[in-house]
Amino acid sequence: NWVILVLQLHSEDVGSTRLYFVNASLQRVTYSSSVGVSLPCPAGGTPSAILRWYLATGDDIYDVPHIRHVHANGTLQLYPFSPSAYNSYIHDNDYFCTAENQAGKIRSPNIRIKAVFREPYTVRVADQRSMRGNVAVFKCLIPAAVQEYVSVVSWERDTVSIVPGNRFSLTFFGALYISDVQKEDALSTYRCITKHKYSGETRQSNGARLSVMDPNESSPTILDSFQAGEVYAGQSIELPCIAGGYPSPTVRWLKDGRPLPSDARWTRRLTGLTISDLRQEDSGSYACEVTNSFGSKEVSGQLQVIDPLRVTLSPKNLKTGISSTLFFTCTVEGSPEYTITWYRNTDPIVPDQHISIQGQHNDTLQITAAQKFHSGAYQCFASRKGHTAQDFSIILLEDGTPRIAASFSERVVNPGEPFSLMCSAKGAPPPSITWTLDDEPVVRDSTYKTSQYTLSDGLTASHVNVSSPLIRDGGVYRCVARNSAGSAEYQARINVRGPPRIRPMRDITAVAGRNTYITCRVIGYPYYSIKWLKDGMQLPDNHRQVVFENGTLRLTDVQKGADEGTYLCSVLIQPQVSINQTVHVTVKVPPLIQPFDIPSTSVGKLMYIACVVSSGDMPIRITWHKDGQLIVPGSASGVAIETKEFMSSLQISKVTLKHNGNYTCIASNAAATVSWERQLIVTVPPRFVVQPNNQDCIYGKAGVLNCSVEGYPPPKVMWKHAKGVGNPQQYHPVPLTGRIQIMSNGSLLIRHVLEDDRGYYLCQASNGVGSDISKSMILTVKIPAMITSHPNTTMARKGQTKELNCTARGEQPIIIRWERGDTVIDAERNPRYSITINKKGDEVISTLKLNPAERGDSVFFSCHAINSYGEGRGLIQLTVQAMTLSTKTNSWDHMYTTRNISPTNNQANIVELHPACVYSIRMYSYNKIGRSLPSKELTISTEEAPPDGPPMEVVLQPMTSQSIRVTWRAPKKELQNGVIRGYQIGYRENGPGSNGQYSIVEMKATGDSEVYTLDNLKKFAQYGVVVQAFNRAGTGPSSTEINATTLEDVPSEPPQNVRAISVTSDEAVITWAEPPRLTLHGVLKGYRVVFWSLFPDGEWGEMQNITTTREQVELRGLEKFTNYSVQVLAYTQAGDGVRSNVLYIQTREDLPGPPAGIKAVPSSSSSVVVSWLPPHKPNGVIRKYTIYCSSPGSGQPAPSEYEANPEMLFYRITHLTRGKQYHIWAAAVTTAGRGNISSKVTVEPAGKAVPAKILSFGGTVTTPWMKEVRLPCSSVGEPAPTIKWTKDSEDTAIPVTADSQRQILSNGTLVLRSVKAEDSGYYTCTATNTLGFDTIIVNLVVQVPPDQPRLTVSTTSTSSITLAWIPGDNGGSSIRGFVLQYSVDNTEEWRDVFISSSERSFRLDNLRCGTWYKVKLAAKNSVGSGRISEIIEAKTHGREPVFNKDQPLLTHINSTHAGLNLQGWTSGGCPITDLMLDFRPKGTWAWQSLKANSTTQLFLSELREATWYELKMKACNSAGCGNQSSQFATTDYDGSTIPPIKSARGEGDDVKKLFSIGSPVILVTLGVALLFIIRKKRKEKRLKRLRDAKSLAEMLISKNNRSIDTPVKGPPQGPRLHIDIPRVQLLIEDKEGIKQIGEDKAAVPVTDTEFSQSVNPQNFCTGVSLHHQALIQNSGPLIDMSDIRPGTNPVSRKSIKSAHSSRNRYSSQWTLSRPSQSQSTASARTLTSDWRTMGSHGITATESDSYSASLSQDTDKGRNSMVSTESASSTYEELARAYEHAKLEEHLQHAKFTITECFISDSSSDQMTTGTNDPADSMTSLSTPSEPGICRFTASPPKPQDYDRGKNVAVPIPHRANKSEFCNLPLYMKTDPFFRKQGELHDPCPAVPPREASIRSLTQRAYHTQGRHKTLDPAKQQALTLGHSGLGSLGSSSGTATLPQRTLTMPSSNTAATASTSSTSSNPNSNKVGGSRDSLLESSSSALGRLQKQSVGAYSKSYTLV
Repeated sequence: NWVILVLQLHSEDVGSTRLYFVNASLQRVTYSSSVGVSLPCPAGGTPSAILRWYLATGDDIYDVPHIRHVHANGTLQLYPFSPSAYNSYIHDNDYFCTAENQAGKIRSPNIRIKAVFREPYTVRVADQRSMRGNVAVFKCLIPAAVQEYVSVVSWERDTVSIVPGNRFSLTFFGALYISDVQKEDALSTYRCITKHKYSGETRQSNGARLSVMDPNESSPTILDSFQAGEVYAGQSIELPCIAGGYPSPTVRWLKDGRPLPSDARWTRRLTGLTISDLRQEDSGSYACEVTNSFGSKEVSGQLQVIDPLRVTLSPKNLKTGISSTLFFTCTVEGSPEYTITWYRNTDPIVPDQHISIQGQHNDTLQITAAQKFHSGAYQCFASRKGHTAQDFSIILLEDGTPRIAASFSERVVNPGEPFSLMCSAKGAPPPSITWTLDDEPVVRDSTYKTSQYTLSDGLTASHVNVSSPLIRDGGVYRCVARNSAGSAEYQARINVRGPPRIRPMRDITAVAGRNTYITCRVIGYPYYSIKWLKDGMQLPDNHRQVVFENGTLRLTDVQKGADEGTYLCSVLIQPQVSINQTVHVTVKVPPLIQPFDIPSTSVGKLMYIACVVSSGDMPIRITWHKDGQLIVPGSASGVAIETKEFMSSLQISKVTLKHNGNYTCIASNAAATVSWERQLIVTVPPRFVVQPNNQDCIYGKAGVLNCSVEGYPPPKVMWKHAKGVGNPQQYHPVPLTGRIQIMSNGSLLIRHVLEDDRGYYLCQASNGVGSDISKSMILTVKIPAMITSHPNTTMARKGQTKELNCTARGEQPIIIRWERGDTVIDAERNPRYSITINKKGDEVISTLKLNPAERGDSVFFSCHAINSYGEGRGLIQLTVQAMTLSTKTNSWDHMYTTRNISPTNNQANIVELHPACVYSIRMYSYNKIGRSLPSKELTISTEEAPPDGPPMEVVLQPMTSQSIRVTWRAPKKELQNGVIRGYQIGYRENGPGSNGQYSIVEMKATGDSEVYTLDNLKKFAQYGVVVQAFNRAGTGPSSTEINATTLEDVPSEPPQNVRAISVTSDEAVITWAEPPRLTLHGVLKGYRVVFWSLFPDGEWGEMQNITTTREQVELRGLEKFTNYSVQVLAYTQAGDGVRSNVLYIQTREDLPGPPAGIKAVPSSSSSVVVSWLPPHKPNGVIRKYTIYCSSPGSGQPAPSEYEANPEMLFYRITHLTRGKQYHIWAAAVTTAGRGNISSKVTVEPAGKAVPAKILSFGGTVTTPWMKEVRLPCSSVGEPAPTIKWTKDSEDTAIPVTADSQRQILSNGTLVLRSVKAEDSGYYTCTATNTLGFDTIIVNLVVQVPPDQPRLTVSTTSTSSITLAWIPGDNGGSSIRGFVLQYSVDNTEEWRDVFISSSERSFRLDNLRCGTWYKVKLAAKNSVGSGRISEIIEAKTHGREPVFNKDQPLLTHINSTHAGLNLQGWTSGGCPITDLMLDFRPKGTWAWQSLKANSTTQLFLSELREATWYELKMKACNSAGCGNQSSQFATTDYDGSTIPPIKSARGEGDDVKKLFSIGSPVILVTLGVALLFIIRKKRKEKRLKRLRDAKSLAEMLISKNNRSIDTPVKGPPQGPRLHIDIPRVQLLIEDKEGIKQIGEDKAAVPVTDTEFSQSVNPQNFCTGVSLHHQALIQNSGPLIDMSDIRPGTNPVSRKSIKSAHSSRNRYSSQWTLSRPSQSQSTASARTLTSDWRTMGSHGITATESDSYSASLSQDTDKGRNSMVSTESASSTYEELARAYEHAKLEEHLQHAKFTITECFISDSSSDQMTTGTNDPADSMTSLSTPSEPGICRFTASPPKPQDYDRGKNVAVPIPHRANKSEFCNLPLYMKTDPFFRKQGELHDPCPAVPPREASIRSLTQRAYHTQGRHKTLDPAKQQALTLGHSGLGSLGSSSGTATLPQRTLTMPSSNTAATASTSSTSSNPNSNKVGGSRDSLLESSSSALGRLQKQSVGAYSKSYTLV
């Protein structure tokens, strides 16, 4: 984690400047030499700080090509390197980084950076001995050279990983403990598995064995113990202590000689004592005593718990002034032993006269008399044993010159009246204040009391108190503030009343050329004036003299002759009475030195310098100084000085270099001291002190090219370089970088010599004196021996010749030495090895030949190249594969190996076999006669070894912006060395700032070809990927790194610093800066500026956008004086990025437009009233209106002008002439000026009687609902008019009457309170009197919340759902945005997502795989949030895990173990998260449980021999859980199998039987109780949800009236009614009786002949129950609808479900009935119909804007078989639309709707039967109901002649059942005459099967549903008649009573055709007749005729909407 420590300065100090540390705790970095490392600077600053890296010695870091580089962002990059390129100065050193900006400079703690090489190493485990029952300890022995980087990761027992538990324990340090050792433990081998921390290499140790002895009485023996150590607080530690012996020893722990106190943090385990969350008090001496009856042993050690160092430096930040004293305190917490070091701006602080370091630990820093250069960053470092902590503080020292902060003013006081003067000043350090009176110091005495103090803010205040002032205490008081930085003063006069007089004045000496002030020190008050005279003349008499009001005389540029003399101060105290005082001014003339220059000269020449004073008062003294020191003439200085009265000369007889310097002539007299300074330069041409010579340098080391010169001025040295070793062609200046620098003496320093540095070098020096000098040299770079080419890994076959090659280069001669492991190979002594050397150019190739190669050669070989300048090494891992002895498939006649064994031996070791191979072995016996017959074959398998080959054909394919798919094939079969268990995929980012480290993920092997997707990668970043295979023995070599770049994505951050400037009234400029580079996630294509206007009424203008590639755009053509919202986004190829925050800008004001309207009406015989409307475009703030009035022919050249306030929209113009016409117009005025004028109106003042006129204007008024609206109607007239308001309703005008909602004020204004949608419409105001009338029409538009959107699912994936929607009615106000809410299906935790108004789709990301989600959407406009859409449900891809039946469940079984095949589980598309296992011996009760990782091999251990087991496995992912069960039997001890268990009654059978019988009874009882509780809760909930009927009715009426009351042009259109339709509740039908029926027909047109059925004259009704049957269709495959839910498409199935399949749960029913006298008792006969067209692609249905039907509740079965699809349509919604289109629209074409009744009811309520509203279930409320409900409304249908439009309407035709199938049909199909034979009126199956009879009870079920908006457009509806033939009895009235119904009640007719006799006779009490399936529409002439005979008053129908 990155820890950011920020020190923020005061904003008044350095603004936003700051410095900080990122990851300040980073103090050690270790990395692999084959990977490299990238290290960002731990320090930083704002604004951007300069970041630099240094070595701990303080040396700068320089770039070394391909070795080390510092990036511009401060990141230190160390590249991968070979061992020969290792440089400890670079690869194993301490570094630190600094950050510097205006605040100062800070440094990080030292960071140890160390590279780790790939070293050959082996790990071992030693054999151990232990007594039975004791503890055995195995330790993994790791070589010390790599012990720091290699750790134990696991242990294996006979190649099976040991899981800690039972008798096996693993310690913190990697040791294996086996407790309660048994004899069988000696039969196994034990190995440890280690892993290298940085290279990732794994090693497997040898197999160690355990010797188990019988117990033997003995004293304890320590097997494992602990030592002293240090641990940081907060960590955990394990102190091992374990011993062997017999009897088993007991363990006792002591701390500091006492038993351990009780503490939950201390845990005693088999492995020892574990202490967690260490604290400092845990430090001490720990002892472990082990004791048995034969003795005791003790182990002890010291544990020291150390708190990490924490440093706090105070003060944190400080701003003070120069000369202040500063104290810094460094507080250190943690370890008591530490050292403190102080730094300032990263430089160590050295005590001096200003700085001292104090304290016991040097923890206090004091700075006295701080100067400006002491500013900066101070750091305190505390260090202890390599750990360092620090803190820093920034100090700002200012020039603290005092300034007067507060002072006193001039005043007049009476004698004896006390006064006090205060003067305060601020400075750093705090100043001291002194006082003077008339230039005389104020002395503290009995008269003057002075005080001084300093406030906390550094302000110094001083007071002078005069208790009894006298006249002499008056005068000019001056306060002077002084500190070490300077001074400041203030003065003012205090007048004490009394006779005036003048204090005596001292004579003044003035300096010519300067200014002089003479003060007349008058005391006493009052006086009239002060005058100055000289030589009798009043001053001033020239421009250089000024007399101030306070009597001070100033003489500017004083002249000796003119200004010298006596000055008289005359004070007029009374008329004609003055007092005088004189002062004498003496003028002194200062010396004036005549300027001179000193020419430059050379050594040995003469020099004469004259200094002449041209003016000044004598005597004048002249002296000479050199470099600030007085020159003493003499031979020592070589200088002679000759001085006369007004001149002095300096003479040098022989100039040398020491005479260089600045010479100053100083002249002084009584007036002043002046000086003149010039520099003497003695030039010396350059010459070499040390000349360059040819030089050798070693590659990679530092080299110095010597070149030293001297001269004056000091010569400038330049180095040039010419490449090549021949004659130099052209020299180029040497680029000076951190690697190459010129030293102060001119030599060239190359810190890291490269091969390219060789060649000619030229050292050139010049100083402008004489000619330049230069000297060339040759630099030869000596290359140390280095290995340039060698194989990392290679393979050989046993017995064949193998050659290993190493290529070296460097300076000759080169010696190449070969080593095997750590042993040098001597080819002369070992003839199996031979070494050859070949030279090729400057390279040397050494070849090591192994003849033959043996299995023992499977080790590391290294070749070492050595020359005089260095050594290089190459490491080669050789794997020797043994040839097969004889495999099972080979014949003994072909390949085999023979080995002779001594007859004295009875065992033999066969070595150098190939890993993971099966061998056959047989033996022969020999004697003198010959060979015996072979023995029986013995088959053995060798253990596995790490793979020797990498995976093949690795391919990378970017999938998304954050994922890459990796595919590869397994390594070659012969290189796998066993079964490939899995793969390690290593990936790293290859780009600037990346650390170069691989991230490793593992996966199980699944076959020869593998695929893995890397997720959560950086967007648009390049990644390198390697793949390694591993088996049980370890990890093999990695593949070659392959690079791929993730796809582009949209920018994740908006452009920065977005600014908007309004340029003119219609133009603005938008500027911004590019988003941060890391957030672009692609190639920046450009920017998009999105802007829209915000109108005063809250509405938004059209959203516009401009695309550009620049970082600035001009918006032109904007609305004037309009607020705009602006957002800027960047976009890439992937799309638009994040928008910036909304920026608001307002265009400037401009001239307004003309008033929108104007009226002028006479109000009397001499006056008219003018009214007007504000301009449509005010273009600014209206400041006033100007009204113009002119009379044609009056002779006036200009019209009269009148001004009106902007709030007034009318004006009365008086003093007009009766009978004269006037032209009147108006104009608006803004700050920009007067706008355009309105149209002119003509008016004539009337007589005494004035006709009624309305001053107000008509037009459109828009307002949000529930607000108060005022519609003005001001009128004039005589007599006074009467006002009447009406509202238009169709063709009539309804008067507006006053009530609680409406009020008409006395001025005619109509007030509407709490307006609703139904208040919208046209309002007419009429003003009437006896002489006339006037009217205006106002169109009131009431804005309401938006209608609910139509939400659908577009696409789904494993982690996302894409939604699309169509907005509903915006309610009269533009939609501002959408609120999307979603939650997991079985929860109610909704999450909100806010979406822009312009979006019509949205993708929900980061969802759980295979999970159902509920989603709903609502729109928002300026009024508020609208109704929420219906909740839709969708499921992400994926399913629960399933076990592959083709895979074996168990891999192998023996007597005590069983291996499980976890690879048989398929994830179902969602990753498996949990894998649980239960097993038990068959016949037992208790289950044993295990949890496993799906990527590991799982073994069941410690099983019973020869026992049958029951096994249950459960695999779970986010989609659910899958189960798999099985039985297996362990083998006998000899490996033989056991027979199956015979069924026999056991002892526990009775208990099992009792349990099996009792459990269902208990469960049923609990279920019934739970159901009762749920029903009771639901009923209580239903009562709480009831709402008043007015709420729903008002909403429906408001939506109806909003469209009805708005007149439109053109022919009248039908009414529109917005109806909230809940989800259609579903009828559960049983499908048990359904069998395959004959062929089906698609939907066909229905003609008149198909509808010849008779109709009951008393009742015309049809009921349609929509459901889905599982019937075979000839036109397409079967579609199973039983598991479909909204938002999905059905899935075709090839075969029919069985007759006993689950019930079809998705049927919907509407019932159309006619009210009659017996309606309350008549039952509703339902007709079922399958409204769909079957085809090869599923269901198609007619699209119509109509009702929607969807599932009201979920069941697990429907959920499990839900199919998630990309289609957004809802099957049930389409079905409902088809029904609506075909049935209702014909009837409601011209219907006029009237709401008669609404109420809310639970679907299970009995009120659903009658449609009445129980008052007990109603509450008065104005809230909009959100629950399903019922509304009744009446409709007047069209004329009968319109019914012929229903002909030839397509309806579905069902299957016809043959006679044999008829009895098996469900009830709803039996009642359909379509399935009866013609003429068959009676049911051939009179007995109703019980299953069919149960349908009647099923109809009582109902479900809760949700509502949906519906707009019925009568203009689109067509007439439709419904006719049905007689049906059989359906049962009692309860059959459909509780179903949600849509009822159409038709009037009865006595003249209708005679009904079916069968229908009438079968159920005489029923007035409802159902129609057949193929007669849903009736358009025959007979039916039409019957309808035409009905009475006119019968054309009124009642509808019940559920």
